[in-house]
Amino acid sequence: MQPSAAPDLADLAHTHARPAHWLAIATATAAVVALAGLLQPGPAEATAAPAGAPASAPAPEATGADYPLDCGGGPHKIAKRASGDLDGDGNPETVAVVHCEAGSGTPPSGVYVLTRGKRPGAPARVVATLVAPELRKNVTALDVRDGAVLTTLLGYSSPDVPSCCPDEKEQVSWRWQGGAFVRDGQAGARSA
Repeated sequence: MQPSAAPDLADLAHTHARPAHWLAIATATAAVVALAGLLQPGPAEATAAPAGAPASAPAPEATGADYPLDCGGGPHKIAKRASGDLDGDGNPETVAVVHCEAGSGTPPSGVYVLTRGKRPGAPARVVATLVAPELRKNVTALDVRDGAVLTTLLGYSSPDVPSCCPDEKEQVSWRWQGGAFVRDGQAGARSA
C-alpha cells in the first residue's frame, strides 16, 4: 500500500481548538453581527398615491388638543397614543390615553379620538370619548389595528376596592360603524 500524500489531520495545528481560536471566532462573529445591525435598511417609505387621489395628511398631534378632562386646574399627561384610519376616509385619526398628572397614585384615564383641526395649523379636535375618566379605568395597552381601537382596561368591581389595586381586567375594542364608535369587549377574570 502506498502512503498518502495528504498530511495526517491529527498533525495539523489548525485542527486543534485552543481558547485563542474560540476567542477569535467569537470576536469575528460579534463584528459581523454589529456590522449587520448598522447596515439595516432604512424605514419603509409610503408609496405615492395614485394619480388624482388626495394625499393622506399626517395623523393629528395629541399635544395641544383640548381634552374634556377635569384636573382641578392641574396639568394632564398624554400616557399613550396610536394612530390609524378609523373611519375609512383615507386620513388617520389619533387615539390618546390621557390622565391628570398626580404626584402619586394611579389617576383614571380617558381615551379620546382626535382628528385634525378645522384650519391648517390648528390643534387637533377631540371627536369622541371612548372611555371617560369618571369610569375609573386605567389603560395598560393601546393599539390601532385594521380600523379598530384596541385597549386593555383595568377597573374596579366596586367603590370599596382601593384605587391602588384594580380587580377587573377587560380587553376592549371599538370600531366605527354607522357614524359612531361601537364597543366590543369582554371582562376578564378578576385578580386578587
